[in-house]
Order: sequence, then C-alpha cells, then structure tokens
Amino acid sequence: MTLFHLVPAAHWRPAEGRRVYEPASLASEGFVHLSTGDQVAGTAARFFPDVPDLLLLEVEIPRDDPRLRWEPSAGPRGVEEFPHFHGALPLTYVTGWSRWRSGAEPLGPES
Repeated sequence: MTLFHLVPAAHWRPAEGRRVYEPASLASEGFVHLSTGDQVAGTAARFFPDVPDLLLLEVEIPRDDPRLRWEPSAGPRGVEEFPHFHGALPLTYVTGWSRWRSGAEPLGPES
C-alpha cells in the first residue's frame, strides 16, 4: 500500500544512512503520521503552511504489517481515518521522495 509522509528536509537528513526513521511524533505520540494520496495536500496546508523546504516521502507498507493502523483524526473536513505507523519506520519502506510543491493537487487514492 502506497502512503505518504511529509517532513521538513532538515528533519529528514539525519535519517539518511540509518536503518529506520524516527520522527519526533514517534516519541511524543507513539506513531509516524502518514497520509493517503487524497490527504496529502490537506495535511501539508494544515501542518506545514510555512515550511519552505518540505519533502514528500513515498512509503510502501505491506497491508499485513500490524504496525499500520487507520485511526480517526478530527480536522477541517471533519473526522477522517488517517494511516499511522506505530513504530520506527524501516527505511526499506521508503521507496522515493520529492520536494513538495505548495498548492499541489491531491495525488489520488493510494497513488
């Protein structure tokens, strides 16, 4: 299943060359925030409106990985189910990345 993770470039660089990615949310909330293709633009607008150097990680997670959970989150569009990865994210799951363009269109369901 293809999902996405937005991260400021300065936070991603320390993960390069490691085996796992452990963002601050893992320590504070217990999981890595992810989004579907349809959710990425809204997530970027809500949580990263003024981040100039934002990266979009493409993450491929096996559907049967028990650490992937869909959980409700309230936002401007009401309550939505968002994918959360409960644990350090293996870098083998990160299949690509690109620079996020502010105002980009939704990527589509499970792009």
